[in-house]
Order: sequence, then structure tokens, then C-alpha cells
Amino acid sequence: MPDLLVPLFNLPEIENVKGIWIGRPLAHQSPRILSFIRENFSEGWEAEVRVGFSSIPPTILVAVEQESGKPSGFCCWDCTAKGFLGPIGTLESVRGRGIGRVLVLSCLRSMREAGYGYAIIGDAGPVDFFKSICDARVIEGSTPGIYGNPLS
Repeated sequence: MPDLLVPLFNLPEIENVKGIWIGRPLAHQSPRILSFIRENFSEGWEAEVRVGFSSIPPTILVAVEQESGKPSGFCCWDCTAKGFLGPIGTLESVRGRGIGRVLVLSCLRSMREAGYGYAIIGDAGPVDFFKSICDARVIEGSTPGIYGNPLS
């Protein structure tokens, strides 16, 4: 998959998703969030997100069902490399509700507030999803990008 470049100077508005809280978890909540990521996505993503908890404030946002208090998605930045967005994941059971869109746009806004002009989405799986919500553009010649080292 190619890397994508996202300009941060003209991001669209964010509409909240009914019944979902989107926010930054605190450091003491990291075991619960990291478990959620490992169990529902992968150990590799858990390792990347762990880096987000080492920043103050954390460079991770989570989506939580307000009624049940259960996590349903996450997105982070500056975990794999400076200026990189991701990983991002939402449970299959909540896809199509706009949670991923809100997570991505909220993280991109946080990156802009931190001084970034552009974000990179490395090894972007759902390219059309990112293109549709944040004017993401394919970076030609970016495959395999930073993920192409011999340890991958």
C-alpha cells in the first residue's frame, strides 16, 4: 500500500457521532486501551500505540460507547514516525457510523495544533476512505516506505 500525504491547513468540520465519546485516554488507562487494540487488531498495532502513551499529552484518541463504556475505536499520531498518522482502527460492528472519520479528523487537527503542516499516512490500507475525508493524496514511489526494513 502507498503512503498518503494530507494537507492540514484546510480540514473539514467534524460532526459528533451520537452515543460516542471521542477523547484522549490518560496514562493510567493505557492497559485497558492497549488490551483492546491487541485483542481486536494486532500486537504490532499495540506496540505502535504504546509509543503514543509515552507522550504528554498522549498522541492517541479513542472512541468509547457512552452507554456501555466500551472502546470501539482508536487513532494515533507520531507513534511509528514523526508526522505519521496511524494506526487507526474501529470495530467492524461500528463501521459505517462515522466514528473512523471523527477519529482521523480529530487526530489531524491535533497534529495541526502541534505545528505540523502535513501528515503522512503510512502504508494506507483504505486509500479511498482517507481520500474522501481529508484530501489525502498518494505519495508516488512510497511503497514500501518506512515499513520496508528487514525487520518488518
